Amino acid sequence: MAVTKERKAELVKEFGKDAKNSGATEVQIAILTEEINELTEHLKLHIHDFHSKRGLLMKVGKRRSLLDYLKKNDIQSYREVIKKLNIRK
Repeated sequence: MAVTKERKAELVKEFGKDAKNSGATEVQIAILTEEINELTEHLKLHIHDFHSKRGLLMKVGKRRSLLDYLKKNDIQSYREVIKKLNIRK
């Protein structure tokens, strides 16, 4: 269920300024989005997995706070990220 190392590296390259910038807000949002999508698919099959559901809600909350931070500090980057990741706003 976890995002693979290779997929994380792809996301860091795509959303980070360079290949080593894994702490950028945009990269963190992209990785959380990938994890959220995987957990959503898992929960479609396993409806009563309440522990994973709690983890999903925590990841969604973390992503929401990172998106709010990005919107407050860099609106252009915020718009690009939600467009690339197809996140509703």
